[in-house]
Amino acid sequence: MLPRCAGRVCHVLVLVLCLSAAEDFDWTKNDRGSFYYGTFPTGFSWGAGSSAYQTEGAWDRDGKGMSIWDVFAHRKGKVFLNETGDAACEGYYKVKDDVSLMKDLNLNHYVFSISWPRIIPTGIRTDHVNEKGIRYYDALIDQLLENKITPIVTLYHWDLPQLLQEKYGGWQNISMVNYFNEYANLCFERFGNRVKHWITFNNPWSVAVEGYETGEHAPGIKLRGTGAYRAAHHIIKAHAKVWHTYDSQWRNKQNGMVGISLSGDWGEPVDITNLKDIEAAERYVQFYMGWFATPIFHGDYPQVMKDFIGRKSGQQGLGTSRLPTFSSQEKSYIKGTCDFLGVGHFTTRYITQKTYPPGRGGIYFTDRDLAELVDPRWPDPGSEWLYSVPWGFRRLLNFVKTQYGNPMVYITGNGVSEKMMCTELCDDWRMQYYRDYINEMLKAIRDGVNVKGYTAWSLLDKFEWDEGYSERFGLYYVDFKNKHKTRYPKASVQYYKRIINFNGFPNQREVENWKRKAKEMCSSSNQLLAADPLTSHMEMVTEIVVPTVCTLCILISAVFLMFLLRRRN
Repeated sequence: MLPRCAGRVCHVLVLVLCLSAAEDFDWTKNDRGSFYYGTFPTGFSWGAGSSAYQTEGAWDRDGKGMSIWDVFAHRKGKVFLNETGDAACEGYYKVKDDVSLMKDLNLNHYVFSISWPRIIPTGIRTDHVNEKGIRYYDALIDQLLENKITPIVTLYHWDLPQLLQEKYGGWQNISMVNYFNEYANLCFERFGNRVKHWITFNNPWSVAVEGYETGEHAPGIKLRGTGAYRAAHHIIKAHAKVWHTYDSQWRNKQNGMVGISLSGDWGEPVDITNLKDIEAAERYVQFYMGWFATPIFHGDYPQVMKDFIGRKSGQQGLGTSRLPTFSSQEKSYIKGTCDFLGVGHFTTRYITQKTYPPGRGGIYFTDRDLAELVDPRWPDPGSEWLYSVPWGFRRLLNFVKTQYGNPMVYITGNGVSEKMMCTELCDDWRMQYYRDYINEMLKAIRDGVNVKGYTAWSLLDKFEWDEGYSERFGLYYVDFKNKHKTRYPKASVQYYKRIINFNGFPNQREVENWKRKAKEMCSSSNQLLAADPLTSHMEMVTEIVVPTVCTLCILISAVFLMFLLRRRN
């Protein structure tokens, strides 16, 4: 569930910011520098998340149909090292094992997605329903409930049935709205007696931009300037239709809720005294989260998107805007179709005004007229786009509160990766990230933001889309080179478990002890890993960032180097 705008496409610049020039943008009360000790409201829900293609494996087993990611990952050069999700974490075969990990964490909920082609192989319900796929999700849901873990189920986490892409063009075609509604209706029918929290789409920004504009993600379509807007238009309509279907046919029987999960980086003005920077920062957020949230909460696209895309379309000599329009009936139909808002958040950017000249090359990124910058002091342990900027989380949540009427919010994904040369279970940087980000969320709740639950992303290391297995977000390390895909707890497991058990941060002395105790626990897991052949845990990566390296890691590297030298001689 991860935003990838930065890096290849956005050409993020590095800005060295003087402390005097980087004052905080004060939405409510500015408390950027201090840690708050306190607890979350009674009943606050703690969880972890995953998605089907990233974890399940069994890509062609038990009647499952092909997804766009099955096809995309099998094309040479589309994924780092040509890796695929064919096996992933083998989660399809490890339901009881993985639920036991969740139980050990004392999770209240688990966010996972249903693979559309696993239960409807062609994507078209009238063609065939795969009962073996239904039984798999039945077993997972039942196992969660037996262990008092609430299932929060995502209907679409990027794995469109391949036939719908080939036959209709996928989300470029309005017919997806009805096919998606039929699929969702089947899920409500078969699982809705036990599932009370439904998410229609996870991070539709990535589906639209990376799937149909840049082509970095499946299905790999590059329709520059139009593809993302058309895909998003149909996704918003599909979301609204599914919400109305649940509302009219299932709500009274099942008493559940339907929401959507939107990812959003925070955009902070470089200079808060510069009106153009402030406007650019708001534009950044509106073109990201507001693109989907504003129609759902207010009935239409953000005015700034309509203005900028419309003007740039005119400058290109186009008769109409590249941003599609909703009819008055559609606006009324879409508005208010959200029982709760899922928020995925990972990082922040500084934003400044940058005017792109008019021309025929108008695309989503240049439509915004802005530049993204980062402070080189921000920690960046793994993914090229992911810098740790905790205070941006609180800003984003307050933005949601003020822009959308303080809706019920579930954090559906927040976490940090690593990209390392060798196994590191003592993940200091992840413990620090969770500590700081969760604390900013607690401050946001004190500000009045209606956050009801938090989801650590992710439970397991998993397939990370076009990055393959080179980046790891998991609380649990997965040994992908072992056919059993063995799971090992990282230190962050114990750290997150203590946050859950205390429902927050009780006092300074207690919290400072958590990291020390967690690191003591991780050493035993390192010994288990060390018992395996050392070279089985080496990972070749294009970029190595090592914020903290344990003694075991250094020894593994040394042994491996000696092995290579001995072979050369």
